[in-house]
Amino acid sequence: MLHLNYHHLRYFWAIAHEGNLTQAAERLNVSQSALSVQVKKLEDQLGHSLFERQGRGLRLTEAGRITLDYADTIFQAGDELLSTLAGQSDAERQVLRVGAITTLSRNFQLVLLRPLIVRLDVELIMRSGTMRELLAQLEAHAVDMVLSNRPVPGDVKTQWQSHLLQEQPVSLVGPPGMAPFVGAGETKRAFRFPQDLADVAVLLPSLESDIRVAFDRALELANVRPAILAEVDDMAMLRLLARESEAVTLVPPVVVRDELESGVLVEYCQIPEITERFYAITQTRRFPNPLVKDVLSMPTDGHEE
Repeated sequence: MLHLNYHHLRYFWAIAHEGNLTQAAERLNVSQSALSVQVKKLEDQLGHSLFERQGRGLRLTEAGRITLDYADTIFQAGDELLSTLAGQSDAERQVLRVGAITTLSRNFQLVLLRPLIVRLDVELIMRSGTMRELLAQLEAHAVDMVLSNRPVPGDVKTQWQSHLLQEQPVSLVGPPGMAPFVGAGETKRAFRFPQDLADVAVLLPSLESDIRVAFDRALELANVRPAILAEVDDMAMLRLLARESEAVTLVPPVVVRDELESGVLVEYCQIPEITERFYAITQTRRFPNPLVKDVLSMPTDGHEE
């Protein structure tokens, strides 16, 4: 029976966290050549390469990322042993690393990941960034999945997979009672899309947004040119501006769910031709994180709750 050499694993663990062979050798007070030999022995035993060269540094392979997760758990166990004997103990946890593009609704992220947040056996690590930044992290195995509002084309090299999670309606929302949607005697009438947009200012997502592109196309066909108060590429900021302005805002209702429930904002109309899609982007892997499958299998009925 083969037995894992934990001495070799400790050397690998140090290199992985330092990201550099020289620094790890200095930290462990051993020569670089001796360190390389020990890691090579571990790779031979595991049957997989754990590092690949990236400039002057080292980058973990997929097998290396899996090995590091186990190594973190193993060496944390030593600390937990001391804590246990001292009367303090932490439950063992699985780790899921999720990247989310900065423009994605925080409410959507919260609703999607809530079943994991309440699990004591799961540690959730959230990172935000641009699509390019997060896809680079996904390729480097630094995150397990990326949440986005647009799919990513796959190819033979990257093997991206875009999983449709939800499709949300898109609405125009605004403060209650705003003219011209209150007639004589305070009798409200329905918002007429798109013609009423000729009389009010609007807050819109940026031109990078798919729903903005569809919105502009609908207005162009109707020959309506609204006064654009602001264009915002961050849904959290768009939500704040919607609360503070006297304009109507183009937004998926899930983004302003709390404001709609409290009456701070009202929904003037839903635009059936426009929807917001939410995706989980993954990469084909030999050792997928099982928690990713849990997220992808969660019910997605198109509602925020």
